Amino acid sequence: MDKTKGREGAGMTEESRAGAGLTGLDRQAVSGLLRTRAFGRNIEVHETIGSTNTRARDLAMAGIPHGTVVIADEQREGRGRRGRSWVSPKGAGIWMSVVLRPGFKVAWASRITVIAALSVSEAVYEATGSRPMIKWPNDLIMGNKKVCGILTEIRACDADTDFVIAGIGLNVNTHTDQFPSDLARSATSIYQETGIHIDRNRLIADILNSFETLYENLAKPDGFAQFRMRYRDLCITLGRRVRVCGANEEFEGTAMDITGECTLLVKLDDGTVREILSGDVSVRGIAGYI
Repeated sequence: MDKTKGREGAGMTEESRAGAGLTGLDRQAVSGLLRTRAFGRNIEVHETIGSTNTRARDLAMAGIPHGTVVIADEQREGRGRRGRSWVSPKGAGIWMSVVLRPGFKVAWASRITVIAALSVSEAVYEATGSRPMIKWPNDLIMGNKKVCGILTEIRACDADTDFVIAGIGLNVNTHTDQFPSDLARSATSIYQETGIHIDRNRLIADILNSFETLYENLAKPDGFAQFRMRYRDLCITLGRRVRVCGANEEFEGTAMDITGECTLLVKLDDGTVREILSGDVSVRGIAGYI
């Protein structure tokens, strides 16, 4: 991957921006770097969009094929988990969504979040030599701050999965002043943590190449068992003090393990073990823990 270290500011010339890997998104550039069979073989690239997940969902409902990818240079209405907004400044990050038609039970759909997180972590490591860690269930962390969020949305037909939208929001070349003041304490970017400006087209292709390889192995008998072990190795939540905020309760304990259904096991101070299906989980030592 083309990488240029330095602290160039927002006022760079087009020539210096290109040298630093800051050229715009380009569908052909991404396509030329893909080794996939389905992921990214059909790509939409938008200069500005409301939400890539919303667009991908609309395309999926219209019958768009498996592996279709929607990418935007900027999102006006980017979404995170639990209805939160996701700041998606122009030219600074990777805001993309992948349409998946897995054909397995809804209960397995959470595994897609796991392999999406693994694919992003691997691609960033290959690009920079720095590996993002994973905060259960769907955040990637660098320098104890959030660098990436994954939003997986499912449409089910009875007990089967009709389609899944895997949304990835990754802060790539974002500078400190591009984050709102209320996010500066908890958010970061690859550039801020490594000093490396990244070619987003190449990083998108690297993520999709890794994502498809992991996805195709999900169907193997021991496929997810292997991914679970890799996820556990990278999961910064495990073994640490956490605060769980659910819809009707809040409690603290120690995160113990990730189950085969991707739920989190938390041991309370009285020795009780709780299985967490969803909710906010704050980790001591990670920005955002109160």
